[in-house]
Amino acid sequence: MSKRMIMPLSEAGIGDIALVGGKNASLGEMLQHLTPLGVKIPQGFIITVTGYTRFIRFNNLEERIQHIIGAIQPDDIASLQQAAATVRELITRSPFPPEMIDLISDAYDALSDQYKQLCADVAVRSSATAEDLPDASFAGQQDTYLNVKGIDQLLYSVKHCFASLFTDRAISYRQRLGYDHFKVGLSVCVQKMVRSDLGASGVAFSLDTESGFKEAIVINGAFGLGELVVQGTVSPDEFIVFKPALQKGYAAIIEKKMGTKDKKMVYGDEPGERVATISTSLHERDSFCIPDNIVLQLSQWVMAIEKYYSSLHQRWCPMDVEWAVDGATKELYIVQARPETIHSRRPPGTITEYTIQDITRAGKILAKGIAVGDKIASGKVRVLHSLQTQDIHRLVFEKGDVLVTEMTDPDWEPIMKKAAAIITNKGGRTCHAAIVAREMGVPAIVGCGNATEVLQEAQVITASCAEGEAGLIYDGIIPFQTVSYDLSTFPEVDTPILLNVASPDMAFRFAHLPSKGVGLAREEFIINNYIKVHPLALLHHHELQDAPLTAAINDITRGYQNEADFFVQKLSQGIAKIAAAFYPHKVLVRFSDFKSNEYFNLLGGCHFEPEEENPMIGWRGASRYYSPQYKEAFLLECKAIKMAREKMGLKNVVAMIPFCRTVKELLQVYDAMKEGGLERGQEGLEVVLMAELPSNIIMARQFARHIDGFSIGSNDLTQLVLGLDRDSSLVAHIYDERNEAVKSMISMLITAAREADIPVGICGQGPSDFPDFAQFLVEMGIDSISVTPDSYYKTVKAIHSIEQRMKVLIA
Repeated sequence: MSKRMIMPLSEAGIGDIALVGGKNASLGEMLQHLTPLGVKIPQGFIITVTGYTRFIRFNNLEERIQHIIGAIQPDDIASLQQAAATVRELITRSPFPPEMIDLISDAYDALSDQYKQLCADVAVRSSATAEDLPDASFAGQQDTYLNVKGIDQLLYSVKHCFASLFTDRAISYRQRLGYDHFKVGLSVCVQKMVRSDLGASGVAFSLDTESGFKEAIVINGAFGLGELVVQGTVSPDEFIVFKPALQKGYAAIIEKKMGTKDKKMVYGDEPGERVATISTSLHERDSFCIPDNIVLQLSQWVMAIEKYYSSLHQRWCPMDVEWAVDGATKELYIVQARPETIHSRRPPGTITEYTIQDITRAGKILAKGIAVGDKIASGKVRVLHSLQTQDIHRLVFEKGDVLVTEMTDPDWEPIMKKAAAIITNKGGRTCHAAIVAREMGVPAIVGCGNATEVLQEAQVITASCAEGEAGLIYDGIIPFQTVSYDLSTFPEVDTPILLNVASPDMAFRFAHLPSKGVGLAREEFIINNYIKVHPLALLHHHELQDAPLTAAINDITRGYQNEADFFVQKLSQGIAKIAAAFYPHKVLVRFSDFKSNEYFNLLGGCHFEPEEENPMIGWRGASRYYSPQYKEAFLLECKAIKMAREKMGLKNVVAMIPFCRTVKELLQVYDAMKEGGLERGQEGLEVVLMAELPSNIIMARQFARHIDGFSIGSNDLTQLVLGLDRDSSLVAHIYDERNEAVKSMISMLITAAREADIPVGICGQGPSDFPDFAQFLVEMGIDSISVTPDSYYKTVKAIHSIEQRMKVLIA
């Protein structure tokens, strides 16, 4: 019996789930099979389900527990709380069998000797037999105790782990998923602590947690022990790594976002105090919690873990991993790993998109946070500060209400399952509220900061997670619609259909569409939304004697070596994230094409931009890039593309030059690009010219000698061919890309490009809006058509119909 009640962690495996629970089986499996690959996992021992069962039977608790739980009233939270508390008290007041005390003491002494400590500091983790399975995640349902030292603390922690099988959250969770309470056993892992209280820790997923994009690793982390990240008490740092480029040896960190990290959990100083939560230093708040080399090492390990488990389960098995960096030794460790259970269970090939029907008529935005999921929901606000009995009775939380609170933990799940949406002040994408919301299919907006203050009790709001990475909370009910697609019904077309993608935040969500790449990625969107500062203001704000501007820039650029480094990294990461979503298809990235009035509106832009009568045809595009007044800013753009391609490994990035009036200008831009480290042809770099000026068409043969392709910018081309301002309502009725003059220009370009043997595509709304215009382009032999994602399905169907008719005519 002794061998079955206690066993070394390294002897457990996936085949032992019934004996040691999912968490312990997974840790043992990794110790046996991933340690030889260099993955470091702390050693420990297991108190098996046999030990738990021995404890329950020794104290004759079975019938009493069954009777108490059987009396719980359905959907009565107070009844649930009372019953759960009674069962836990029964367990914690019961003694251990004497032989269990001896076995646990011997195993603990042996572990302490292994690490050369008198009383090893250990983590005591619950591991239920139904948790961490590929079809259900019971993560967080039972308790964990950190920095446990000495046999007395250890026995106390083990007993409370046993009791945590009957917390109100665990009971409610099992009821919701239809698990029998008495067919779930509990095992306990006693594992050597990693001194992440002196370092950092967090979680990592081997896929994008929002979109399910398979080729990304998402890492969340903060200083100190990892409980605060999991709980959502802190807003963590976030890193995203692109797997295919990492496998080729590139430093493929395609996104870094600094979290608030205002607190951290450390070892307690007071007698009997195992852990304490303290404020982080200003330096820690302004620094990323782990350096890039640890991000990359962790990503390699996460890929190794995913590969092993996928092989084990004979299918793709994305993983949810907990990691820790020892601050004393600077070594990285994996402390838990479980299969991800949300996206891996979704049926492939089906897409449901949520969109607000008329964004221009949407209500006032009350608050913002991090979007979890991609759904929209409306409901009545219920602000709940705690789960104390008096607060529960203060209001009736009905199905369809919106839960608004500081943060959640597993105790909140009985209420969360009723919510139409979940909104929290704190947390990141991998906090408890986010994980449970995804599993329940409920939209959540976490990390809002002040939601409990700005949202009023019984106020009707709409929570939207369908507009990118930012979750928006609107006042009132905002009409929205859902559209479902079956990817298997998308017809095959001969004309490649590409996408216009503005936001890096949305790129992974569009990756599932069977497009052939990106025909237009605008740098302006990344600069405006992620950098927010005029590039020349970044470089020269100290010379301007504008104290508020300098203070704002210092805040925006915290955590980066200098302002130029901030611009290059942020822009390169935005570019890389879009390129990663569509890899290995080409992604055409257009250099910045702000007009002077648009640049003026960036932070600090007023110090550098002229006033122009007509910015639409003024100092924009190519004319800026080689200009002495702007070139140093353009060089940063070149360095960003170079970084995305050569450091991060996104060689599918193609540079695109907009609003280039003459061949001489094109060559001047090439000279400037070379100064910035970009040269056409080197490292396979292709350069495409936006064909949006009449001069581009008239001189197409001359331009073609110096480029790798044309991309028709039909918006500017139409207004310049017809001589009108497309923003003027007085002449708006004339604007039409189907005008014969515009079509004649497009025909001329396609003919010239074909003669030069270079491709020509189009990136405009016209083919989506007007089937006859799409037909014209297909008949002319356009090489590709790029459209907005919301027009993709409609365009594919239209092009397919046109191609079929053409084939019939040819036949």
